[in-house]
Amino acid sequence: MLEIAGCTKKQNLVWITAGSLKLPATLEIPKNAQGVVLFIHGSGSVRDNYRNQLVAQVLRQAQLATLLIDLLTAEEEAIDLRTQHHLRFDIGLLAARVVSLTDWLHQNTTTRDLKVGYFGASTGSAAAMLAATERPGVVSAIVSRGGRPDLAGSALSRVKAPTLLIVGENHIPVREMNQEAFLHLHTPKRLGIIPGATHLFEEPGALEEVAKLASRWFSRYLTPTHQGLHQPKTSLS
Repeated sequence: MLEIAGCTKKQNLVWITAGSLKLPATLEIPKNAQGVVLFIHGSGSVRDNYRNQLVAQVLRQAQLATLLIDLLTAEEEAIDLRTQHHLRFDIGLLAARVVSLTDWLHQNTTTRDLKVGYFGASTGSAAAMLAATERPGVVSAIVSRGGRPDLAGSALSRVKAPTLLIVGENHIPVREMNQEAFLHLHTPKRLGIIPGATHLFEEPGALEEVAKLASRWFSRYLTPTHQGLHQPKTSLS
């Protein structure tokens, strides 16, 4: 299941089997890691995306390991472009791969003792929700950044993992979709609205605020020393 393609003490380039595919991923485990967060995006390069890199760095500073992986292969990305983004909206396909990655984290010797969290963006947020319903005993927390959790449909009401939805105040269509999805979640939850932010959180300080909120949420639910210290609120702004 695991092939080490190159590694240092803190970072491993690993190949993970998902169905009939082997997907490259970057696994980074800080000293005394207390949990591990899987980054989930419906398309594009998760590993090279600077937004994900910034959030991942903040999480590792909070003693959380990170696994960054592209759910679609380069060939699939090319097909997706030709078919008007069909694959990135295939939530079942994406979720199935997330489940395979979750099983790998749960079985791998370096991560199997760590609580698992999902950090989803775009359609990856819906895939995270659906995958979490398939592994309710393994997934301990979910954060969605500017995502489309609404695409998870009826699965939202079955999500057990505490969930934080983060959206930009000025990304009105997606903000409204997240507000609607929030109502269907029956688990500890928060809705974080970043003032003045738009779709990609490119405004000064917006992405840093996303990283801070995500770090606090994952620390609360993945780090044993933080468990039970704070009661989750239902919303925030």
